[in-house]
Amino acid sequence: MPSLTCSREASRCSRELASVYRRFSLDHTPWNHPVQERVKTNTHGSTHILQIVYSSHFAAMLTRKTGGQWRIVGGSLRAGQAAGMHEKLRSPERGTNSMICTTQQRGRTSNGTHPQFSFLLMMILILMAMAVPPGSVQAQEADAEVLVAEGILAYEAKRYDEAAALFSRAVATDPRNARAFYYLALCHLARGQAELAIAPLTALHTLRPTDPEATYQLGVAHFATKHYDKAAPLLEDVFRLEPDRENLGFYVGFLRYRQKNYNGAEAALSVSRSADQDIRQLTMFYRGLALGILGLSDQAQAELASAQRMQPTSPITGASVRIQEALTATTRVTDPQRLRMQLAVGGYYDDNVAVNPRKSSDQVAELLRSRNTQSPGFVTSARGDYAWYRKGPIESTVTYSYYQTVNTDSGAGSFNIQDHLGGLSGVYRGTVGTMPYEIGGQYSYDYMLLGLKGFLSRHTVTLPATFVPPAITLPALGRMDNLTTLLYRFQRKSFFTEPGNSDIRFAPESRDAFNNMIGVLHAFRFRQDTIIVSVGYQHDTEAASGSSFAYSGNRLQLGG
Repeated sequence: MPSLTCSREASRCSRELASVYRRFSLDHTPWNHPVQERVKTNTHGSTHILQIVYSSHFAAMLTRKTGGQWRIVGGSLRAGQAAGMHEKLRSPERGTNSMICTTQQRGRTSNGTHPQFSFLLMMILILMAMAVPPGSVQAQEADAEVLVAEGILAYEAKRYDEAAALFSRAVATDPRNARAFYYLALCHLARGQAELAIAPLTALHTLRPTDPEATYQLGVAHFATKHYDKAAPLLEDVFRLEPDRENLGFYVGFLRYRQKNYNGAEAALSVSRSADQDIRQLTMFYRGLALGILGLSDQAQAELASAQRMQPTSPITGASVRIQEALTATTRVTDPQRLRMQLAVGGYYDDNVAVNPRKSSDQVAELLRSRNTQSPGFVTSARGDYAWYRKGPIESTVTYSYYQTVNTDSGAGSFNIQDHLGGLSGVYRGTVGTMPYEIGGQYSYDYMLLGLKGFLSRHTVTLPATFVPPAITLPALGRMDNLTTLLYRFQRKSFFTEPGNSDIRFAPESRDAFNNMIGVLHAFRFRQDTIIVSVGYQHDTEAASGSSFAYSGNRLQLGG
């Protein structure tokens, strides 16, 4: 079966995910952008950044230059307080401000001020920084900000060990510094240590429980360490808010596929967005598997073919080729079976072939009771179906069936029944969103003979529509699949040699009629269809020529 093959191939490909996990762990967002900013060098001199640091022990001026730049960092400063402050960088945690000051080694600065004025400004800023008491919350936050800034420089230079040490010191200094936790996790992931990233990301999620970014990163870390049960609720929460987030559709689709929620998996994978070819190929691969299990073989083959073209030399390509061959082989086996025939022969004993009435005082009824009505007999039925057109989701079939009863008692031979039926039907299969469906139509005409004389003819038009709603999980019962069928039937019945056709006295007994029936049937399927419970309802209206046979009724169906 294709579904069995799909499952085996999916397990073979699980190891291919490992190389992809570590590359798609954390993304930059506005609140976690690096604190450093680029400052253009003046044409008349070099631009410097001065760092004024709050420390629990002292306030000092750092003179380390980075690309000819110095940085001023202050907790009580505001942009625009003094000339030469070009830019304010805001920290999201405590409102700490970082400002860029420019000085010039000789001549005037770019804004026309003298170097002496800039030096005086720097001294004022230093004195303002020293006004903050050592050991205060503001000082600790500023210390952490400096460590984070240093760590980001090391991280972007790919010195991950050094950066991790700085971020660890930052979170120890300020346990509420979300950016430090974020970049600490980034360092662990960059070193291929996804399991170490979970702790700082958990702390980040605790600090920002409603932040989709924090939730997403923690979910991806659990995904990378194959803690799928922990990753699923986190990523599902983000998927509801941001279904088009890059790579998220693949993560959610893969998790749903593991849970055998193939409709949901196909839905998530169909909206997946990724700039990486590996992720895109895996998305197509698992979407093809889900479509194959749902019975949409043509769509599954098309998706697997796209996955093969994405990266022809990838290991996933080999697996997708094998699955596509299995689906194609299944189609080949099915295609030649366009003609199906069935023949059945049986026997019976009927104690009231003529349908004699019960004993009564009615003289006419008593005369009818005298007819020979008991007889053994044989029954034969034959049916042939030929799928004359089958292409893609469309299939059309012609049908013929024959039915015959033979009563061996000669007295009941006039009640032998023979029926001939011919029909033409067509179906279309597809999906609405992620829900598979099948819509069909059928026309049939049957002619019945009673004792080799024409008795009844019927024209019947049937319009069924079948849908496969998403599966749900119920407490104690587990996974429940669903199947819903809507049905409409129109029938025109004509009886031959009716007494009411020639004698007005029997007009109310005429059985010629138009019949309309509409109904719905829903099947609850458990344990892969080993247990099925069906509930249905039908409304039936018979508009007969004779009032004795006209009716309107309701039918409730319950079965398993």
